[in-house]
Amino acid sequence: MPRILLATAVAATLAACAPTPSTPEQPAGTDTTSKAMNYPQARTVDHFDEYHGERIADPYRWLEDIDSDETLAWIEAQNRVTDGHLATIGQRDAFRERLTALWNYERFGVPSKVGDHYLYSYNDGLRNQPVILIQEGIDGEPRTLLDPNTLSEDGTVALSGLVPSKDGRHLAYGTSSGGSDWQEWRVLDVENGQTLDDHIRWVKFSAATWARDGSGFWYGRYDAPEGEHALKAVNKFQKLYFHRLGTAQDADVLVYERDDQPDWGFAPVLSDDGGTLLISVWRGTENKNLVFLKPVADSTAPVVELIPEFEYSYDFVGNTGNRYLFLTDDGAARKRVIAIDITRPARANWEEVIAESDATLGSVTRVGDRLVAQYLRDAAGQARIFALDGSLQGDVKLPGIGTVGGFDRSTEGSETFFAFTSFIQPATIHRLDVATGESTLFRAPKLPFDPSNYETRQVFFNSKDGTRVPMFITARKDVQLDGRQPTILYGYGGFDIALTPGYAAYSMAWLEEGGIYASVNLRGGGEYGRDWHHAGTRTRKQNVFDDMAAAAEYLIANRYTSPANMAIHGRSNGGLLAAAVAMQRPDLFAASVPGVGVLDMLRFREFTIGWAWESDYGSVLDEDEFRAIRAYSPLHNIREGVDYPAFLITTGDHDDRVFPAHSFKYAAALQAVNPPRPALIRIDVRAGHGAGKPTAKQIAEWADILGFLAHHTGLDTSDR
Repeated sequence: MPRILLATAVAATLAACAPTPSTPEQPAGTDTTSKAMNYPQARTVDHFDEYHGERIADPYRWLEDIDSDETLAWIEAQNRVTDGHLATIGQRDAFRERLTALWNYERFGVPSKVGDHYLYSYNDGLRNQPVILIQEGIDGEPRTLLDPNTLSEDGTVALSGLVPSKDGRHLAYGTSSGGSDWQEWRVLDVENGQTLDDHIRWVKFSAATWARDGSGFWYGRYDAPEGEHALKAVNKFQKLYFHRLGTAQDADVLVYERDDQPDWGFAPVLSDDGGTLLISVWRGTENKNLVFLKPVADSTAPVVELIPEFEYSYDFVGNTGNRYLFLTDDGAARKRVIAIDITRPARANWEEVIAESDATLGSVTRVGDRLVAQYLRDAAGQARIFALDGSLQGDVKLPGIGTVGGFDRSTEGSETFFAFTSFIQPATIHRLDVATGESTLFRAPKLPFDPSNYETRQVFFNSKDGTRVPMFITARKDVQLDGRQPTILYGYGGFDIALTPGYAAYSMAWLEEGGIYASVNLRGGGEYGRDWHHAGTRTRKQNVFDDMAAAAEYLIANRYTSPANMAIHGRSNGGLLAAAVAMQRPDLFAASVPGVGVLDMLRFREFTIGWAWESDYGSVLDEDEFRAIRAYSPLHNIREGVDYPAFLITTGDHDDRVFPAHSFKYAAALQAVNPPRPALIRIDVRAGHGAGKPTAKQIAEWADILGFLAHHTGLDTSDR
């Protein structure tokens, strides 16, 4: 299902109050005013929409036409103003230099075993896109199988999917251009490295699922957009197809569609014996799905509705004969594993295999005759090994407190791989034998810094309503808590997504200079299961913003930082967070960076996949939910005469996840009230929501962001 958060690298997906002054004290020597700002003129129009009897103006509606000459001129003018301001910030150059060095290290993906070969991604440092390596045997010499850097001169065509056939002869791979969610899929002959003529287009929110005999694969796609911009068109009526190798896409067989259900999407999964296609039916981003079954051998056989109602989530784990295992929150808010005999599917016949525990069960994969279960305990990763009958076999030893990921599904052998990362440790890749529980290091990067100089501590604080919320705080060991340390406060808080420890070059660059990086596990996320998620959704969304404000107050009260030295940052749903909290509590922050944010909460449902987010945000069509949305929507709560933090709004002109007009309209409206501090927007060209962004673009973006934040929070980089 399409989550609003972009998927990150393997390992990360890898996060007592005191009174605060009404006017934050400004760091000495920092110019935070915007008196010299000459923002581009944005004309206003007399456009109004009515919601439940309330007439609401939308004066910048014209900015939704992102390809008009007027909008393109506005984008160019905004980037000139932003570049002009950033060029005056000395810290930006220092960060660009250091980020280049910090990004320049070997990075490895989690291997997939295909026959006697191993496939994994690899970046030797500053390549715009990682390459795919293949090696024969665990000690074999790797060679490049696929290099996406050859697909475009500027590195903006990225791999967005990679699925080998079971026999290892072919590799289906998806690519995305300019950061778009739209994918094109092709097929590679693994033996000779040649790309075949097969070419699949208009795929979104789907991967390829190979038939057991390697004859072709199932995938989900939408009809080609007609009559409007492909990056703006609303995505409805996904269909499930089978593509046979060596044929054109227009010959693909339609496997399943529902003309009566425009919001349904279909994720194909093959049973372990290859005889049954499981169709996981999703609807928007809600963590609920249906499960349908279809025999592979008989294309005329009807679809059997095993799970026919949207009530809970059911993720297929594996099967032995007719006994199918599912990870579910049915009867377990923190999830459990159940077994369903598909010949006797009545609920009364279901068996519990792994019971719910006090830790949150995130995923379960079958490896040979074992199950590897990944848990979160207070947002930190754990992994345990079970037999197929659910009996505990042991724990996977991890290098420390962090995030674990990987454990590819396989019915053969006992070998699998996993990645481990933390805030101060880039991903290390480990080989695990699930039969013995022993793991060995497979690949580890050579680091351009000493992680022993840093430490992460986890703290807990009470939110506005008394809810206990965790937060990770990372800093150099020699940082003095004098209440003045420049601090980045990061959060997400939505869509049942857990924010867990993960390394990033940009946060390390901040930490090296003496800054503090704090990551908060807000309600709305998936850290503590279904109830934690629901507590931050729909009419309860304000809880998320209250949690973030309470985190800032904790940092101030415990002398980590001050309002004059603190910045708030988030991306996507977290971009909404960074904007909404900075506007509700401007007294807490010196700067805010809302990245690719959902900022026009009254119109998010009108673009691309935005309608799918109503499961978290609610709908403006419901009066109670509209009132809750209207109360925090960043675009609709800008006030004149408020000393807002300095803003650097970031987006990409090809973002078809969160339509860039969200950021365009918000920036225009914020600039119109002419706040005392800068209100800037950085619009990346040939860039989307973030997935697959070239290394060079990432370094340039983060040099701008960190330079901006250092300037406005008082971080001193003069010793570099």
